Amino acid sequence: MVQRALADPAQREGLLEVVLDLGRVPEARYPGRVLALGEMAIERGDLAAVLQRLGPFGGDNRAGIERTLHRISAIRNRTGDVVGLTCRVGRAVFGTVTMVRDLLDTGQSLLLMGRPGVGKTTALREIARVLADDLQRRVVVIDTSNEIAGDGDIPHPAIGRARRMQVARPELQHQVMIEAVENHMPEVIVIDEIGTELEAQAARTIAERGVMLVATAHGNELANLIRNPTLSDLVGGIQSVTLGDEEARRRRTQKTVLERAAEPTFPLAVEMHSRHRWLVHRDVAGTVDLLLRGQATRPQVRELGADGRLLLSDVPPVHPARPGVGAGPKAPPRRPGPAPLAVVPLPDPEAPGPAGTGLDDARAAAPALRVYGVGMPAQQLEEAVRSRRLPVQVVAGPEQADAVLSLRGRLGRDPDLRRQARDLGLPILVIKSDTPHQLQRAMERLLERRRSADAGTGSGDPASEVAGLARLDDAHAALEECRLAVEQVVLPQGRPVELLPRSESVRAMQAELVNRYRLRSAVFGRGLQQRLRVFPA
Repeated sequence: MVQRALADPAQREGLLEVVLDLGRVPEARYPGRVLALGEMAIERGDLAAVLQRLGPFGGDNRAGIERTLHRISAIRNRTGDVVGLTCRVGRAVFGTVTMVRDLLDTGQSLLLMGRPGVGKTTALREIARVLADDLQRRVVVIDTSNEIAGDGDIPHPAIGRARRMQVARPELQHQVMIEAVENHMPEVIVIDEIGTELEAQAARTIAERGVMLVATAHGNELANLIRNPTLSDLVGGIQSVTLGDEEARRRRTQKTVLERAAEPTFPLAVEMHSRHRWLVHRDVAGTVDLLLRGQATRPQVRELGADGRLLLSDVPPVHPARPGVGAGPKAPPRRPGPAPLAVVPLPDPEAPGPAGTGLDDARAAAPALRVYGVGMPAQQLEEAVRSRRLPVQVVAGPEQADAVLSLRGRLGRDPDLRRQARDLGLPILVIKSDTPHQLQRAMERLLERRRSADAGTGSGDPASEVAGLARLDDAHAALEECRLAVEQVVLPQGRPVELLPRSESVRAMQAELVNRYRLRSAVFGRGLQQRLRVFPA
C-alpha cells in the first residue's frame, strides 16, 4: 500500500520520512505538510513484513537497509514488541559542501549545529567525501547509528575513500572515538551527534592530539551550547570569575561574571538555519567572549543561490538570545522576524514617541518610580536601571517604595513583608528570574502601569492593579513555557508537547507563537482544564 502510494516520483520529491504506527493509517511527511497514504490502518502483519527486510536493530533502536542511507527507528511497547516505525529517507546530496569548502582547507575543527531535519548529517557525509577524495586526508567516520555511511559492513560510496568505524552501542561512542585515534592514525575524524559529557571530553582529547574534528551537536545556535553544561566544553566551557572593584567599574558590570574557561575544541562553528542558509562563526573563542559579555556578534551569512553560486554577506550585529548567559542590556529576537515574546508588546523606554507622549517627556514630567526588590541584590537592580536609563530609583525598604518587585517564591517565605506591602497598597510584580532582561522588562511594566494610572486609565484600586500585573506575568510565563517546549522538545525531538491549562486569551497567544515556528497546535480538555497541545511539523 505504501509502495503504491509513493510510486509516483513526484510523491517522493522532498519526502522526509514515512511513519508506520500500529492501528493507524501510514503517513508520509514532507517539509511543512503530512500526507496520509491510503485509508487502511497498519496491522501487526504489516510491521512484521517490514522488519524481515531490515538489518538488526541496535541499542538505540535504529536499523537500516544494507548499502543505503535510509534509517528506520522503532517504537516498542513495554514488552519490547515493535508497534511503530519511523522510516527516515537518506540521500547523498552533492553541493552543500560548497558552503564551507574554504573552511576545510584551514585544517581547523568544524562544528555544525541546527535543528533536526536541516541537513546536518547530509552535509557531514559530503564533507567526509571531500576531505578524503579531494584533499587526500586520512578520514575516519565514527558511525554510531550507521546513518552517515549506511547499513551493512560496506560503507556507502557517498563518503568516498573515508574509512568507517561502527559503534556497537551508543554509550560506547566516546571509546570508539579514542580508539580511532590510537589505532588508525587519522588526520580527520568525523562524528555525528556529540551529545554526552564523555563524548565532549573525548573530542577535546582528540583535538589536543592535533587531529581535525568535524562533528554535529545538539543546539540551534552557538548560545545554546554555552548554556548547555554538558556540551559547553566544545566551545571553551564557562567559569564564574570574581572581579576586583576597579575592574568591575571599568567593565561597568557586576563583580561576579561569566568567562570562557579554555580554548574551544572547535575553533570554527556553523549554524545551519536551513539547507541553503548557514551562519558561520570563524572565531568561536571571540564569539563566545562577546556572548558572555552581552555584546553583539557578527557571524557571516552564507547562502546557496539557485544557480549553485555561494553568496556571502555580513548580517547586522546579532545580540545574545538570552542575556541570562552574560550581562547584556538588551535581548533582541532569537532569529530574523518578530521575537516570540513580542506577542505581548512592551514599551521600549528608549523609543521616541509622539510629541508630548514620549518617554523622555515622561521622565522629565514625573518623579522616579521607587522600587523595592525582594530576593535580589540592590546592585543588580541598579545595573538594570542604568543600562536602560529608566526613571527608577531602587530603595532599601517597602515603606519608601511605590512598588515591590519579587522573585517567584520569595514573598511566600516572608509573610510579614507581604502583609506590609498589602497594608501600604503597593503593587507587587513577581518575576521568574533575576536576569538583566527580566529585571528591565519588569520595571518597564511597572512604569507603564504608573503612566496608565496617571492618565486616568487605571482603576485606582491597588488590588486590581496587582491582579492586572499578575495576569500579564502569567501571559509571559505561558509564552515562555510554550517557547521552551517548542525549542527543547518539539523541534529537536519531534515529539508533541501538552502545555499547562490556560485561559482562552492566553491560549490564543500561545497558538500565535506556535505559528511563528510553523508548527501546528490544538486545544484539548474541557472547562478550566483546556490546554494547548503542540505538534511537530
